[in-house]
Amino acid sequence: MGFDPHTLEILQFPKIRDIVASHCFSSLGKELAFKLDHLIALEKVVEEIDLVTEMVKALERGQSPPFSGLSDIRLVVRRASIGAKLTPEQLLQITDVLLCTGNMYRYRMRLGEDLFALSDTLAGVEDFAPVAKTLQGCMDSRGNILDMASPELAAIRVKIHDKEERINHAIRRVLQDPEIRKILRYPNATFSGDHCVLPVAANHRQKVQGVIHRTSATGDTLFIEPTAVANLSSERACLKAEELREIGKILRHLSAEVGKIAKPLSFTLDILSHLDFLTGKAKFSSQLNMAPPLVAQGIPLWLKDARHPVLQHLFQTKQTEEKRQVVPVDIRLGDGYRILVITGPNTGGKTVCLKTAGSLCAMALSGLHIPASPGCTIPFLSGIFADIGDEQSLEQSLSTFSSHLTRITSIFQEANETSLVLLDELGAGTDPSEGSALGRAILDGLGERKSLGMVSTHLGDLKTYALKNPHAENAAVEFDTQTLRPTYRLLIGQFGKSNALRIAARLGFPADLLKKARRHFRFANKGKRIIQLQKERETEEQEREKTRLAQAAQREEQAAISQQELLQELQAAKIEALEKLRLEWKPGDLVLVERFGKEGVLRSVDSKKGLARVDVGLGQWEIPLKELFPPAQEAE
Repeated sequence: MGFDPHTLEILQFPKIRDIVASHCFSSLGKELAFKLDHLIALEKVVEEIDLVTEMVKALERGQSPPFSGLSDIRLVVRRASIGAKLTPEQLLQITDVLLCTGNMYRYRMRLGEDLFALSDTLAGVEDFAPVAKTLQGCMDSRGNILDMASPELAAIRVKIHDKEERINHAIRRVLQDPEIRKILRYPNATFSGDHCVLPVAANHRQKVQGVIHRTSATGDTLFIEPTAVANLSSERACLKAEELREIGKILRHLSAEVGKIAKPLSFTLDILSHLDFLTGKAKFSSQLNMAPPLVAQGIPLWLKDARHPVLQHLFQTKQTEEKRQVVPVDIRLGDGYRILVITGPNTGGKTVCLKTAGSLCAMALSGLHIPASPGCTIPFLSGIFADIGDEQSLEQSLSTFSSHLTRITSIFQEANETSLVLLDELGAGTDPSEGSALGRAILDGLGERKSLGMVSTHLGDLKTYALKNPHAENAAVEFDTQTLRPTYRLLIGQFGKSNALRIAARLGFPADLLKKARRHFRFANKGKRIIQLQKERETEEQEREKTRLAQAAQREEQAAISQQELLQELQAAKIEALEKLRLEWKPGDLVLVERFGKEGVLRSVDSKKGLARVDVGLGQWEIPLKELFPPAQEAE
């Protein structure tokens, strides 16, 4: 299914992917992070969030997965499975990964019983350390094939060593000749490739029998391999060729060993990729102090202390002297109303509210924790659609208004009752009266589709929409009228004022023009009607709240009366059962005497007088029947 790509760009979701990828250990986890998207099944969303929660617990306990050595070897393993010969470097990389699987296998054994989902995820990891030991037994840490890799290789290398000793001996013998030493440019032998040569002066070439391998830049020095040494070098070259053939056989054998485990190893790599991805999610969650949301079908959207993830990450990682904090917002949607109309001044945080809601929903539906307080609820959405910001399109010759309208048209083609629609500056970019009419129609359309919607607007006429439509509610970004600065808090159930005249006065707008503006505003008289409607709405809400409280109190009172009646019925039943039991008592029965707090033996009963004779201790007493009760074990 996947999220709408345009919406993801608006919500800065690619940046969230990048942040998660930065917390992953290997390219395997980063690859999954870059593909982070809407999970198709609700069960998968819940499962992934639970896994991230458990991984956060594991990290807090110091149980970070041992990823050391993990890398992407999938292509190399596939080549081995079809019979290709791998290089020593590739086998070394595979060895590191195989050792990682062994460490991960043992890591699962150390996980606590409460991390059962994480343990189940790692259940398919196999321990390939024995295969790694086989590879290590044939190579050193630099990828050189060891003598012990095969008896044949060891024998060949013994011969090579013998030849090299004979070559060294022959060179030393030549250098001991005084006549030869006289014609050398310097008194030592050197190497030209694999050949041991002497630096002979060019004018003495005839005094040394052998093969010239190279000359100096000036031509004054010839590098000659003596004939006796040349014969030994030829024999060593043949042995070196045998060594390479034997090393090739060993590499093919080791590659075949890797090919045998290709299928289970690939399955294990998939698990470790997912685990690396989960760890990246968990580290991201811990970094921003996130919490797991509850995601389910049909529940309301409720975000408490929600913070925009990209902004918070930016403020936390920015190396500045002044540490800024993201102001959290509370957002409720889908409980009694499905559309939230947000109003307030520019720079008040309306757009951030929209982006925060969209980002957190996208994160939750992708299996991530969200930067908000615990207990938040998010409905399982089929899609998130946003139209936020300046959308002017020069390529398509569209104005800002036309571009917004084109985008909203495409949204309406896909939006349904399980969609979240985010619209910024609804009705802006055209004549206010026509913009208001179009804005109302758009809100009506969202209501008809029963979509969840959050829209922001400056148009005064749209502020009254929620007051007349039960499926919508007003909200305002708070504005401090004393400092004339926004607080960025979202107040649901209220509408915001633009405060343009107040801001203009503070900024030194000409007094005569400001006076005229206030006169024009009073003449328009639109504010009074809005305030009146708001007061009516608040009064209705207060009455509804009183009714709800009264009904709740009545229910509690009725429940208390019912409880008292039930207790009385139980008490009456107990008394009736006790009276019946007393009539069945016979001499010799054990009874509990209330006044003494002891048990006694019943001797006789006078039902008419309501008395009984009871032996208690050393005496016999006449006790009223109402003071006698069955012994403790019988009373139960």
